[in-house]
Amino acid sequence: QVQLVESGGGLVQVGGSLRLSCAASGRTTSIYAVAWYRRPPGKEREFVAAKTWVGSATSYADSVEGRFTMSRDNAKNTVYLEMNNLKPADTAVYYCAVARVKGRYSDWGQGTRVTVSS
Repeated sequence: QVQLVESGGGLVQVGGSLRLSCAASGRTTSIYAVAWYRRPPGKEREFVAAKTWVGSATSYADSVEGRFTMSRDNAKNTVYLEMNNLKPADTAVYYCAVARVKGRYSDWGQGTRVTVSS
């Protein structure tokens, strides 16, 4: 199993930026990909971005494309989500998750809350 700890959430004004971190521990050698998901207030969880643990393949939800950037530091077993030009619609609890098999995210962090105020 992989343990995940997110950090970096907080309160930010519209147009501002935040960088989220997700530190992985445990069986990190088994990771195929890491993803960020979010759950807006009163809504279902939704995909934000994903990146393979090896290589450079990255994908983003249309709603964040061009504003969010996902990066990875394998030496630190940490992934980041750089969020720019934040909007009220980005308000959510953000979770990171890992897949050991393509498309199956089985290990999840506890989440970090992001609030964008207008």
